[in-house]
Amino acid sequence: MLTLKHRRADVPRSSHGAESPRAARALRGTVRRAAERLAAARLALVLPLALACLQACAAPAATSPASGATVPPDINKPFLDPAVNVDDFVKAFEGESREIARRSAGIVATLELRPGMDVADIGAGTGLFMQPLAEAVGTGGTVHEVDLAPAFVEHLRRRASALALPQVQVRACTDRSVVLPDASVDVAFVCDTYHHFEHPRETLSSLKAALRPGGRLVVVDFERTEGRSRDWVLRHVRLGKDGTRAEIEAAGFRFLDEPHVEGLSENYVLRFTRP
Repeated sequence: MLTLKHRRADVPRSSHGAESPRAARALRGTVRRAAERLAAARLALVLPLALACLQACAAPAATSPASGATVPPDINKPFLDPAVNVDDFVKAFEGESREIARRSAGIVATLELRPGMDVADIGAGTGLFMQPLAEAVGTGGTVHEVDLAPAFVEHLRRRASALALPQVQVRACTDRSVVLPDASVDVAFVCDTYHHFEHPRETLSSLKAALRPGGRLVVVDFERTEGRSRDWVLRHVRLGKDGTRAEIEAAGFRFLDEPHVEGLSENYVLRFTRP
């Protein structure tokens, strides 16, 4: 640090031994410049940290870094409502008016399940696929019925018990993780749920960890095409098929194919593998 003590010996003096006005001004300039350099150095250290904190606070939690598409706010709020009427959703999710309910057998066939395999139904909802998945893997396999909503989790437990399906394990997940053990499943099935992932990068990372090497991820979701899809789909679903595929591939999955399922028009099926 510059101090007056360090500089006085070099300062020109007047004939009376006092510092000249010019020397005094030079000294003040030197001190001022030293202070400015110190302030600039402090700012250089603090500013990046402050900007990072502001960006972290301002960044929308529900924005996918791979696509930039934002999940509609409160997309999962109806399911998380403590007063939710699950029976209403059973009628909506499992009725003949829903395309995937009508074509559930064809969708399950794309999973290519065999007895003894372990499959995870992510976003299992009311349990539309519980029984056909359990029948496909048999009592030697496991069906993980995974959901975010506490009311649905309880409903799934009651349903598994009523159907006497010992191979079904019901699990509660979070909005960032499927909460499954590492390398515990052969197939992860995500049906009309991917667009509900509020934090797709983190959720996909947890899915990848849960799959065994060579395991498959099968995603069923809505076709989203401007000018063709229903207004509800355009508002509710953040990504079209190509965007969904790109986002999943960016998470480290390898695309396999898009199997055809007879009768599906509003939905598509994409299959991936975990390298």
